[in-house]
Amino acid sequence: MTTVSSPPTRQDTITLTGITAVGHHGVFEHERRDGQPFIVDVVLHLDLRPAGISDDLTRTAHYGELAEQVRDLITGEPLNLIEALAERIAGHVLESFAVDAVEVTVHKPKAPIEVPFGDVTVSIFRERA
Repeated sequence: MTTVSSPPTRQDTITLTGITAVGHHGVFEHERRDGQPFIVDVVLHLDLRPAGISDDLTRTAHYGELAEQVRDLITGEPLNLIEALAERIAGHVLESFAVDAVEVTVHKPKAPIEVPFGDVTVSIFRERA
């Protein structure tokens, strides 16, 4: 007897890329003193059917508010690592928005690296507990 499995479910997403602000994150004193640009991409995983059917902003995640909040986290209290900034952003999103999961990528394009490079990124995926 064969069992029929249902296809895997795939969640809808809202993706916001390129949120840019100057932050003072880093392990070196000059990074904390002078600051540098950080760029954040956020992918929200949630069911968008209620918003799509109702055409009601309150039934989705308001990405304008999300962008402002991420900017405030970038410019907020300094951290040593971009891994910690990604965790801070992901935790905030899970607390503040009705999403099932979030992906956060933090870019540090001006990282103090002595060889030519294009970008440094850290990406994390966190689900609601």
